[in-house]
Amino acid sequence: MTGRAFAIRGPLSGQGARAEGILRALPGWFGIEQAIVDYARAAEELPTFVAEAGAQTIGFVTLEQTSDRAAELHVMAVVPRWHRRGVGGALVERAAAHARAGGCALLHVKTLAPSDPDPGYAATRSFYAAVGFLPLEELPQVWGPENPCLLMVRVL
Repeated sequence: MTGRAFAIRGPLSGQGARAEGILRALPGWFGIEQAIVDYARAAEELPTFVAEAGAQTIGFVTLEQTSDRAAELHVMAVVPRWHRRGVGGALVERAAAHARAGGCALLHVKTLAPSDPDPGYAATRSFYAAVGFLPLEELPQVWGPENPCLLMVRVL
């Protein structure tokens, strides 16, 4: 993409190592070892879009089709020094366009619910709202009551 300090590539497969490096740079959001391993494995197999600044990977999003008409942003992360510079929004838009082209009408994402006071996740929810997602339902059974899950959706 021109006019930006970064480019978005994808969909790609085989991106587990790149994803893992970014996830490990974000311990406030991705501090559970098994989750990091599982997300990296998903980036090996699922369509993944990466943001690059020169030769450096600065963010990624992995997309998983969950039904004939819906896809999930399975995992998304941007390195901290690139937050609030358009990288996350560009990744979401590229993933949304791919899902729409594949026949999806809905895009959804899971994040920590507002019943948990973590300020980092308050910013995450604000980001998703800014790129068109609406809160649908809190699902404490998904990750357990200590990590209440919020399901957010966006019409494509």
